[in-house]
Amino acid sequence: MLKNIQWIKPAEIEKQSFRIIGELLGMRTFDPWQEPVIKRVIHTTADLEYADSLIFSSNAVQQGIAALKKGFYIVTDTRMAEAGINKKVLSAFGGSVKCFMDRTAIAKKARVLEITRAALCMDKAAVDPRCKIFAIGNAPTALIRLCELMDEGKVRPELVIGVPVGFVNVEEAKELLKLTPVPYIIAAGRKGGSNVAAAIVNALLYMAKDG
Repeated sequence: MLKNIQWIKPAEIEKQSFRIIGELLGMRTFDPWQEPVIKRVIHTTADLEYADSLIFSSNAVQQGIAALKKGFYIVTDTRMAEAGINKKVLSAFGGSVKCFMDRTAIAKKARVLEITRAALCMDKAAVDPRCKIFAIGNAPTALIRLCELMDEGKVRPELVIGVPVGFVNVEEAKELLKLTPVPYIIAAGRKGGSNVAAAIVNALLYMAKDG
């Protein structure tokens, strides 16, 4: 079995992966701004269905890149998403990642109010004008609360990455985001995840760095 394994230099693994993705997608063509995002998500998940299920509002990629270049903060709903984002590239633009999920005060208040910590974290982010990019990959309650805060005029994101995963209120949360006036990138249906959220952010970061 080991004889069938081809050892590849670390620097070549990603290049070969993207080449294979291109081959698997065949003759399909994508919007040139959206293509790097789609392929980065497929690379992260090994799931070709994302070629069809990622939904972009008009100029969402361009607006997300512009926001990153301005050094706005990225808010995530999990430490996993935070860990997956390339901090070196982000810091070069003066940005950082914020995740409030493990704050003791958040946990206590969430218990009292009987709401999820993820939802309450959106209220925490809304008071900081530097928090303009939201990457939600786990909790639909976070996305729902963010949409409520937008409707109340308490926050106006530059980009919302709405890719929570699961079975309860997931699709409804994504449909709610579509009704807002802000730029968004959504994973249709129940699929998504913190790794998908981080992959989308990284795709935008690499485009910002190279652009």
